[in-house]
Amino acid sequence: MASTSKGQEKSSASDSTAKRRLDVLSGHLRKGAVDLKAAECASGDPRRTAPASGDQRAFPVRRQEELKWNGWGYQDSGFRINERGMIEFYGKRYQIGGRELPSFRSFLEDHLGLDESVYRPPREMPDPADIAEPVLNRAFIAGLQQRVKSMQQSHEMMDRVVHSHGHTMEEIYNMCYGKMERYVDYVVWPANHDEVVQLVECACQHNVCLIPCGGATNVSGALICPPEEKRMIVSVDMTKMNRVLWVDKENLTVHAEAGIIGQDLEHELEKHGFCTGHEPDSMELSSLGGWVATRASGMKKNIYGNIEELIVRIRMVTPQGPMEKSCVAPRVSVGPDIHHMMMGSEGMFGIVTEVTLRIRPLPQCRKYGSILFPDFTSGVGFMREVAKQRCAPASVRLVDNEQFQLGHALKGPAASIFTSWLDSMKKLYVLKFKGFDPDILTGCTLLFEGTPEDVAAQEKRVYHIASQYKGMAGGEENGRRGYLLTFMIAYIRDFGLQYLFVGDSFETSVPWPRVLSLCRNVKDTLRRECAKLNLVANPLISCRVTQTYDSGACIYFYMAINSKGIADPVAAIDGLETLARDEILASGGSVSHHHGIGKIRKRWVTESLSEQGVDAIRALKKHFDPKNIFGVNNLLPN
Repeated sequence: MASTSKGQEKSSASDSTAKRRLDVLSGHLRKGAVDLKAAECASGDPRRTAPASGDQRAFPVRRQEELKWNGWGYQDSGFRINERGMIEFYGKRYQIGGRELPSFRSFLEDHLGLDESVYRPPREMPDPADIAEPVLNRAFIAGLQQRVKSMQQSHEMMDRVVHSHGHTMEEIYNMCYGKMERYVDYVVWPANHDEVVQLVECACQHNVCLIPCGGATNVSGALICPPEEKRMIVSVDMTKMNRVLWVDKENLTVHAEAGIIGQDLEHELEKHGFCTGHEPDSMELSSLGGWVATRASGMKKNIYGNIEELIVRIRMVTPQGPMEKSCVAPRVSVGPDIHHMMMGSEGMFGIVTEVTLRIRPLPQCRKYGSILFPDFTSGVGFMREVAKQRCAPASVRLVDNEQFQLGHALKGPAASIFTSWLDSMKKLYVLKFKGFDPDILTGCTLLFEGTPEDVAAQEKRVYHIASQYKGMAGGEENGRRGYLLTFMIAYIRDFGLQYLFVGDSFETSVPWPRVLSLCRNVKDTLRRECAKLNLVANPLISCRVTQTYDSGACIYFYMAINSKGIADPVAAIDGLETLARDEILASGGSVSHHHGIGKIRKRWVTESLSEQGVDAIRALKKHFDPKNIFGVNNLLPN
């Protein structure tokens, strides 16, 4: 057996690897991300470094060697309070790295009652006493070894732990301070489609439970092992299947293995002058197969589309055998689309192994922008008008006042006296002469992509619409900082957990006439319920409008509370999100826009799809997987 041993598959420590890790995100997060002149645009994007040679990956096969086993992201990146009592972001992967954030500590003190004296460090390693011995089906192990001798396999404790959770508050809290009820028993790393076929056949033969795992970035409880499962649970880590198999420049398509991580896929396409343009908030760590399995959406969907609009073909291995379309034509009329059986299936029917996607030439020009609005209502009006006129840039995101203040708090110290003076003048102009109230003003971040001429024309049109809703241009730097906040949220959550802050995020989609009322109703509900908890500090409850459509928008909520004095912080947060979700549905919103169902939202599926709809999904499950080999227990109500 090709068992995993300590240090096996260790990634290179070379400088070239370090430079390349977050190549794709560098355009959003590094200082060099300035506007491109037309001459610079013509030769592509000069801000991105050349790829390192060899087999480069977002993270090694044994992900815990580089990623946090009990938190978000990379081990060498995160927030901390330094010896000067200042909050700083350590590490060099992001623009914010190595900088003290003088306003961030005061923001957390004012909004959530930050108290350094209650610091509770997360455990450095799991307690072996909390992790039961693995359930090992020896016949399955021997059979798999006979079928695929080269497949990497492991039942070492750390491999089991990191494959047993995603990134809900409950899961991360349990990783840091508690334990999971059930852990996977075994981990395998197939290397190609044929190996997955052999794996699934072997699991069916020996009645073993399989749980597919990509980047493990889900926030729906999708990877939580059903505690009642008595069979051997095998986590199928797909990240060895990380190749781009071909690029068709004539038809603008790419065919890739489903385990490839988002940033690696974009980097490989850049070599050919293309991109998918699909950038979910988790793209630096999430996988292509995960995007398919959850019906993902990206920040730049206005130009490139959501995942369902990018997909041309999917290969999936089910217990009944492989399933795929026979051609890669742009559109077919052959009954119900089988792709829609695979998308959103959340590991219940089988394993997605390969995907063909539509691609686009790399944009010649990329430009950030931002707009300030006097209040959230004006900002929503602007978003609606942009959607109505179908002139949305690649990304347009409206944040409420709370998130605007958070983004401002993440701004580092002024680079010079002149910069500090200039910032003061801007603030004076906005507050004094424009009359914006700092406690209710909101901000909108923009990203334009295309030819220099197209970007210039689009900017003119978007800023003109903004002026009709009392908006004023806020500058490019604020636009970049808005993107920075997107990638920092999960790191902030993990930092706050060490000081008794617990929180989570959830999203929905809703028709335009109900956007404002839904935001208001959800916030009011959460504030009322938080008042009953007798919190030591006010809760932080905020929202942003992240994606726009002709008929509605996606709204993303964040909430956090100081859990000091609360006996069960996880139960408190779960209760709050449950009430918020009930309010969302009562206000006309959907149960999810792009996070999916997993386990934590199953209770609303029947209400969302009807009993007949749920019965149809059950029938598909029974057909594809009559023995419940893929027994992850997502999506369907119990």
